[in-house]
Amino acid sequence: MAKPIGHFTSCTINDGSLLDSLQQEYGSGFELMTRREKLYLIQAIAIQLCDQSPGQCREEIYVVGHQINSSLPLHDREGLLEALINQIRWSNSPSA
Repeated sequence: MAKPIGHFTSCTINDGSLLDSLQQEYGSGFELMTRREKLYLIQAIAIQLCDQSPGQCREEIYVVGHQINSSLPLHDREGLLEALINQIRWSNSPSA
């Protein structure tokens, strides 16, 4: 079973926040969302965070993205997504 959203965020039950409302609508682990809906939310959040992040991507990173999507099996792409999220969230790097 997936951990509740509150495990990853500052959301607490009945705090009246957007996250609390989403938990009530879709379950504490978003179990009432489809896989596609969850992936859409990941994409929407990532695009917005990328747009707000300073700097530019090196051209080679676009190639790497294509290679990842065309060559890696599903479980490795999911694992890489998890690893990248973890690195972004917990990195002490000033350029993160």
